Amino acid sequence: MSTTSAETAKAGPGGGPRGAKAGPDPVYRLSLNLRQSGIYVAFALIVVLFTVLTGGDLLQPQNISNIIVQNSYILILAIGMILVIISGHIDLSVGSVVAVTGAIAAVLMVNHDVAWPLALVVTLGAGALIGAWQGYWIAYFGIPSFIVTLAGMLLFRALTLTVLGNQGIGPFPSEIRTLSNGFTAGYLGNVGLGVLGGADLFSLLCGLAACGGFAVAQWRARAARLGYGQSVDPYPVFLLKIAAAAALIMAMTVQLARFRNLPWVLVLLAALVLGYTLLTNRAVFGRRIYAVGGNLQAATLSGVNARSIVFWIFVNMGVLSALAGVIFAGRLNQAGPTAGNTFELDAIAAAFIGGAAVQGGVGKVVGAITGGLIMGVINNGMSLVGAPSERVMLVKGIVLLAAVAFDVWTKRRAGAPLLR
Repeated sequence: MSTTSAETAKAGPGGGPRGAKAGPDPVYRLSLNLRQSGIYVAFALIVVLFTVLTGGDLLQPQNISNIIVQNSYILILAIGMILVIISGHIDLSVGSVVAVTGAIAAVLMVNHDVAWPLALVVTLGAGALIGAWQGYWIAYFGIPSFIVTLAGMLLFRALTLTVLGNQGIGPFPSEIRTLSNGFTAGYLGNVGLGVLGGADLFSLLCGLAACGGFAVAQWRARAARLGYGQSVDPYPVFLLKIAAAAALIMAMTVQLARFRNLPWVLVLLAALVLGYTLLTNRAVFGRRIYAVGGNLQAATLSGVNARSIVFWIFVNMGVLSALAGVIFAGRLNQAGPTAGNTFELDAIAAAFIGGAAVQGGVGKVVGAITGGLIMGVINNGMSLVGAPSERVMLVKGIVLLAAVAFDVWTKRRAGAPLLR
């Protein structure tokens, strides 16, 4: 599709913005990347399906809030897990790390009355040390991550039982419980939304700010692609995609604003997603993660210190596991010896469902969050329709298998070689 006269007038030599380096004329065409777009289409279809099956209960304000709060620790783990998988590794120990760091936080805050900010910092530091321990054996000693983290899963579960004495410790300070289960206050009061009733104005403004930030980020990304003469969607399609995303954000925000405002854990998740998206898309460290996972030999020959990258990825995974451990313990209001069971499987499933490649080198933070939400919606929706637990596991297993099969299929269509 050719450019419009207005677009041509704004373009400099070579089709890019004025002042940009001359290059090939940009191509305006409708792009559909199945690997990147398929997960969002699947998420929308799953939400529609369970909305129909539950008679609309899935999208009720209280239920949307429950989905976010109940899956917050899995989403936090998924952010770290997607980086591990992009680099070509795996971490089977995160569930046990969640348990042991929650136990450490409980002992500090409950048994020794340590102030919660200091206890939180110490707990995150313990998570970093755990990640450094595992990262050393993987990056510098050369033991496969599967073996190291499998050993860690057993080691840190045993350490959890040792710290807790095989019993739960609680209750946690109110600030930790608020972070896990609390909601923002109505700072600006309520505003009427007609038939929808009243809604928190501050929450609505946060939703509008998120929409504006998303639109600006997409606009800048499109301008950058135009500057290098790369293909982009036509303006109508580009604006339609932004409008669809903004409508989704505002629909969720309105429902939350009608219930009890924004959950604090959602604010924390938003900050993490924004930070890690910038890290993976804009920072040198993020680009090196993709390089290491995509082609280790080429990255090493290019001067990338692959060992250092892998080491710090596991340190980061340990810190996020500790944060998830505090959130989970605060939600239950106690640290228990069985905390974190199967969390590693949920986090890995979220990453693969969200578009991570089995061989590494591919994946996005937003995709991992979407994959985690798909798992959460399946759990919640099937619970609302009264499905037994074995059926829930069956559906989740099928979804995970389908996601990986889809990844393999898209590679075959693109002609990419597959490992046998």
